[in-house]
Amino acid sequence: MDDRKISLLMCTTVAGTLRAFLLPYALYFRELGWRVDAAAHGVSACEECVNVFDRVWEVEWSRNPLDPRNILQAVRTIRAIVTSGGYQLVHVHTPVASFISRYALRKYRLDGQIKVIYTAHGFHFHREGNPVQNLAFRYLEKVAGRWTDYIVVINREDEQSARRLRLVSQERIEYMPGIGVDTELYNPTRVSDDAILQLRKELKLSSNERFFLMVAEFIPRKRHEDALVAFSRLRRPDVHLVLAGEGVLFSDMKMLAERLGIQRNVHFLGFRRDVPVLMRAAYCVLLVSKQEGLPRSAMESLSLQTPVIGTDIRGISDLLNHECGLLIPFGDVERLASAMAWILDHDEDARLMGIHGRQAMMDYDLQNIVKLHQQLYNKALDFKKNDERFDKNLG
Repeated sequence: MDDRKISLLMCTTVAGTLRAFLLPYALYFRELGWRVDAAAHGVSACEECVNVFDRVWEVEWSRNPLDPRNILQAVRTIRAIVTSGGYQLVHVHTPVASFISRYALRKYRLDGQIKVIYTAHGFHFHREGNPVQNLAFRYLEKVAGRWTDYIVVINREDEQSARRLRLVSQERIEYMPGIGVDTELYNPTRVSDDAILQLRKELKLSSNERFFLMVAEFIPRKRHEDALVAFSRLRRPDVHLVLAGEGVLFSDMKMLAERLGIQRNVHFLGFRRDVPVLMRAAYCVLLVSKQEGLPRSAMESLSLQTPVIGTDIRGISDLLNHECGLLIPFGDVERLASAMAWILDHDEDARLMGIHGRQAMMDYDLQNIVKLHQQLYNKALDFKKNDERFDKNLG
């Protein structure tokens, strides 16, 4: 196989996904001599994407699955991109881009022109989901599975679901431990004491004050409300809660903190570029979501030897089953407050959790995951299957 002739297209709904997760992959495969392009909404305005990918394609689709542009415009756009690009591999990510791209390319795939790989960053059906919505999302995944050569799942619950539902044949379901975390970037030795001291000055913390940290977009499924209510029940004036991120619920959560009377000890930082410093300086990171795939914030925290308290849901439980944090039932504010108090009162246990977390994240290291992608791509390019037999077996 001549690697220099391989062409790969990565599709995501918005450019932010490419920037946050996929740039290292583009760099790696371009260094092998591959041509690596990207398609997303807003990608032409993303300087990092323009600089890293060979070519970027603008697609006018929306995160809203009911937006008519997704069918009326995006399908034609994706077909035109693939026709002009001559790609051998198309790797799709994020729900809208994945479904629309696979639908648009179904005939190309059946004709043997391309191989289509889909990474599920967390199926939209899950244990905590609405039963009716779960049923609808399962149906859509089964339909789209017919247009897919390989499905990549990043947590064990999704792997079990994909196999049980037979979204594709068993040998074409690939488990990978996430999309990768850069354990060199998120290395405790790279965060200086001076940087931590400067952060603590910014937060106006005294030497004996500790803080919990939550790094998450202010959206309903991240459940900032649970964290604020639990924090209010600690009633410890020397402990703070730091919230980094932006989102539609930002103002609502600030008002909630005021109603709970904890505004003096809660810090709303907005968007931050110093996440490694925040995580390393924190006593513990909170992740109390309703739904996750395999949360990057938890992996980054553990890489920095900072323990995590998280809800016992898919993805989070994968990461915290290594004695590197505490799991609490989703929505159980009392248990969350108790877990926070336990962490504060058990310094040595918390320190050991951080050490275990760093060790566990070696399996999730970005370089390992990139190599797994290389193995999958090579297998996909060589894989010969009988589509008619497979579709018939699905019934």
